[in-house]
Amino acid sequence: MTQLRALFASILLAGFAWTAQAATWDMPTPYGETNFHTVNIKKFAEDVNKATGGKLDIKVHSGGSLIKHPEIKNAVRSGQVPIGEFLLSRLSNESPVFGVDSVPFLASNYDQARQLWDASRAKTEELLARQNLKILYAVPWPPQGLYAKKKIDKVDDLRGLKFRAYNAATERVAQLAGAVPTQVEVPDVPQAFATGRVEAMITSPSTGANTKAWDFVSNFYHTQAWMPKNVIVVNAKAFDKLDKGLQDAVMAAAKTAEDRGWKASMAETDAKIAILKKNGMNVQDPSDTLKSGLQKIGDTMIDEWAKQAGKDGESILQAYKK
Repeated sequence: MTQLRALFASILLAGFAWTAQAATWDMPTPYGETNFHTVNIKKFAEDVNKATGGKLDIKVHSGGSLIKHPEIKNAVRSGQVPIGEFLLSRLSNESPVFGVDSVPFLASNYDQARQLWDASRAKTEELLARQNLKILYAVPWPPQGLYAKKKIDKVDDLRGLKFRAYNAATERVAQLAGAVPTQVEVPDVPQAFATGRVEAMITSPSTGANTKAWDFVSNFYHTQAWMPKNVIVVNAKAFDKLDKGLQDAVMAAAKTAEDRGWKASMAETDAKIAILKKNGMNVQDPSDTLKSGLQKIGDTMIDEWAKQAGKDGESILQAYKK
């Protein structure tokens, strides 16, 4: 009887040890199921599940269904959820470093954007680590373009318009253009335009196509102003609780997801611009006058960012220019 009890106890302990190693992570994301960021994240979750033999199961909650975008970072930081996705430049009020990818015309194509991420990643990781956050990977949006109800031939045409702002950079663009910045999240964009709450915005072709921008605006200008990134972070304490094998599996899947995500973003740019055209939007490059005016705004914001970022900004810009 004693031997049977000991055997039974050992079986229970073995089962408990396996269960303790297994984990389910709920992951809030801001964007809908068909958004290429979400598609990439779901593939990342599948890769992690497969690589860990089901010991780590990441359940993706898209479209702000679990936690709204503005709260995701702090939810991961506090441990309310172990992992999440958010737009990195949303944190630019905490540190200018977080907003370097949203400085207009600093990086306006994918090669430049990758070089800028390489130059700024270490400092970004350092700052987030202080908040108990570990970066897994980051993926850029397609280059940002200008959407407007009316034709915009020069920057002055934006003066007085209600302009959608989603971070400090877009708010500053609106201010420098003489527009009126208005905070609006992606899911609320169609209604905001329909009710006259906003009349213009700078965002990606992806967001434009996903929100069916042709239903509420007529004009898209392919300004390629900047390429902001979404970042996927994990609560550092939650990550540290994983055994070494699980940690390695997560990081390997993250590396694959980052490479896959950048390629998907490139494909997204072409595909979504084609959708805008197909649905009757007036898609065009900015006029020389508009481009020149926007570049002046960009030059101003690059200088402002460098002053705000101080030594961190100087080191990032030096590394970027090499």
